[in-house]
Amino acid sequence: MFKLLLILITTYTLNAGAPMQKHFYDFEAKNIKGETISMSQYKGKVVLVVNVASECGFTPQYEGLEKMYKTYKAQGFEILAFPCNQFGEQEPGSAEEIQKFCSSKFSVTFPLFEKIDVNGDNTHPLYVFLKSKATGFLGTESIKWNFTKFLINKEGKVIDRYGSATKPAKITEDIEKLL
Repeated sequence: MFKLLLILITTYTLNAGAPMQKHFYDFEAKNIKGETISMSQYKGKVVLVVNVASECGFTPQYEGLEKMYKTYKAQGFEILAFPCNQFGEQEPGSAEEIQKFCSSKFSVTFPLFEKIDVNGDNTHPLYVFLKSKATGFLGTESIKWNFTKFLINKEGKVIDRYGSATKPAKITEDIEKLL
């Protein structure tokens, strides 16, 4: 009985009494314009969540991501891009600068969100969830670099995690299976 009580108290304390978010659709994030977006608006769609940066060696992946988005959007596919400045300070710009860069350099039309942290004390709650559902190399939860990708099915289940070096074209078969 004591162990059960201790587990319940610990769980309550760790979650600060808030209900645990167990589903992708339970989360919200602010888009690049500062508007709160519920992930529930993506119900019934296949979603790829990516932490991005404008000054990274992987930045050219924007081109492949946009091509993928245009190819599959009409079939119920979304890409959600979350700028992050935690890796080599490769996303130093403001929201306006990030949006301008993405649209002018790569003609990005998929949703961009506000700059967030994907690791550390200020990790965005969505990323806490994603990392717990699809761990990285050797079971680590930490994001290792920009352009880590999470694939979510139409029911909101995190299906897979892809490292930075995985080019968007390598994911198309997995996306097609889920569509």
